[in-house]
Parts: sequence; structure tokens; C-alpha cells
Amino acid sequence: MTDNPSTIRHETVRTNGVTLHVARVGRGQPLLLLHGWPEFWLTWEPVMNRLAERFDLIAPDLRGFGESEKPDAGPSDKAGAAVHAADLVGLLDALGIDRAGVVGHDVGAYVGQALGRAAPERLSGLFFFDCPYPGIGPRLAAPEMLAEIWYQSFHLKPFAAALVGSSREACRLHIGHFLRHWAGGNPNAFDDVIEAFVDTYMAPGNLQGGFNWYVSAQSGRLAMIEGRAPPQPPIAVPTGIRWGTADPLFPYAWTDRLGETFSQLDLAPFEGVGHFPHREAPDRAAAEIARFFEGRGA
Repeated sequence: MTDNPSTIRHETVRTNGVTLHVARVGRGQPLLLLHGWPEFWLTWEPVMNRLAERFDLIAPDLRGFGESEKPDAGPSDKAGAAVHAADLVGLLDALGIDRAGVVGHDVGAYVGQALGRAAPERLSGLFFFDCPYPGIGPRLAAPEMLAEIWYQSFHLKPFAAALVGSSREACRLHIGHFLRHWAGGNPNAFDDVIEAFVDTYMAPGNLQGGFNWYVSAQSGRLAMIEGRAPPQPPIAVPTGIRWGTADPLFPYAWTDRLGETFSQLDLAPFEGVGHFPHREAPDRAAAEIARFFEGRGA
């Protein structure tokens, strides 16, 4: 009896000193699907179901998230983009994959950029939704944005995980706020999985595990806001970006400097969609992913 290629399988892979949980489905060209915060692999399920006949879809929980290992119990600055990128190179090695496409969002887009710099030869392409990148610069902390980015400072507090995790309702309120508010095109996009998200973030270590991304990224965030981030050469890996026009966190106007970071850029607006195109409009999101990676076989 053979496995149904449309059935999501769950695996654990030991790499780079941590054990990663991986959800996998499909066959064909391999694509790594990299989630953001406050997410884990499940955020990609609608896209995975739509692409399973065309791609080998590999959705890891990044270290600290979901069912992947939480190597640091307390606040830690050892969960930055370069660390996650090294984990993923190790994951490709462990799975016997020479080259893969990367689809990233939010934190996953930061990690994808680190992969594009550290291991471009392992990538058939990069594809991002609503991509944070250095060119956003001081605009991140403009007065009109302070009510949006408050959480990035809150997540640095040593008591943040204890406070959010003090009850299931507190966790639901915190996580649910972002899943609804940022989904500008479809605020109900996560309604069918909200309890699964609460289950995941109430599991031991998962809140701090996610918050450690912000602890690790803080120095770089401040450098970007202050305009002192060191310039880097553009990423040469072919890159597609679809940016939601209804994203309250990352306004579409911020796409203006993407060409400084990506030398082979395919940019287009994702009309009427917010921060989570893969959940708000999965049919369109899956179609854009497939269109970009056709002909870019590993």
C-alpha cells in the first residue's frame, strides 16, 4: 500500500543541534514553506492542499515554534535569521534535497533572505508575501505605526510569555488579535483553526520560543529604525513578492526600495488582501506560488 500524496505527513528531523517538526505533502519540485509569527506549520495547510499535486511541500516549525525543539527555556538572543537559516540548510541536507524553492512570510521572509545570502546555490527561487526587509528603515517607527508595532517591544519583556500564557483566554486574546487584525482582506481567515493555534501556543515553551525571535532581532531592528544598518549587496536569487494592499502592519508603499535588496525582483500587489495572503485568499496565493516556480525546477 502506498502513501496518498495528498495526505500531510509529520516527521521530526535532527539538524544543527535541534529537532525540527516538519509537515510534508505532495510530490514534485520541493518547496520550503516558512511561517511567521504568530504562526506555525498549520498556517500553510490551505496552500499545501492546493499545491500537493504539483510540488513537494515541506513546512517546518521553526526552532522555538510549534512542535520543534525549544533549546532555550527563557529569553534568548540565539534565534535570529542566521540561526534559522542554518537549521534549514541542515534540514535540506537531512532530507537529501540539493535545491529547493522557498516560500516565506513575515519571520519566514526574514529567514528566506538569510538563506538567499548564505546558501544561494541551494535555492531555485525565493517567493515572499508581505516581506519585511531593510529598506523599510525608519518608517517602521513612524508615529502612525507605533500603535501597530507595540508588540515587538512587549515581546522583549521577560514576563511577556508568563502574562500571555497566564490563561487560555489570555492567550486566545493575544494571538487572536493579530490573526484577525492583520488579516485585512478576511478577518475570519483563522476562525476555523483558532483553537489549534491556542493549543499550540499554550504548550510549554512555545510563547517564549516565538518571542525569542524578537529578542534576537532587536539589535537589527533598532539599527534599521535609526538608519545605521550596514549596506549589503542585493540578493541575486530570483525573487517573487506579492504584497497585500490591505496589510495594516506593512503598507504597500513600503515596497519602494525592494530593488535594493533583490536584484532579480518580480513584484506585484496582492489586491484586497492583508498580512496573511496564504490564509485570506488561498486560491490566489497558491496560484501565484505555482506561477512563480513553474520552470524553476531544482
